[in-house]
Amino acid sequence: MYELLGNFSIYALTAFGVFIVAMLVITLVTRHKEFQLIAKGNQAAALSFGGKLFGIAFVIGSAITHSVSLLDMVIWGFVGLLAQLVFFIGAELITFRFNISEAIEKDNKAVGILLLLLSLSIGWIVSACLTY
Repeated sequence: MYELLGNFSIYALTAFGVFIVAMLVITLVTRHKEFQLIAKGNQAAALSFGGKLFGIAFVIGSAITHSVSLLDMVIWGFVGLLAQLVFFIGAELITFRFNISEAIEKDNKAVGILLLLLSLSIGWIVSACLTY
């Protein structure tokens, strides 16, 4: 029983650590300042940022389930982060009709919802790929 609690604690703390690092990296990579915008009531920023976090949580959850070791879980958690970042940068490049960061700053909820759903989709696809 104590061994199971120990394993749970180690994996949970490590997963939360990966999640927090991912959250911080996302805020550093995006041009807009998520926390400042969210504090001002910007719903598009909250939707977009929340989608990225949920997408990463999907991947971390799948990594916990399918990993063969703690290091394996951490590696796959960061693969999920990388996938989210590549997606966001790619989305910026292919949306030539508007700038995603500017749309988020202007509280364009349609863009926020689109990014939320795309981030969830990317996280779901990456998490499904984590099988051995």
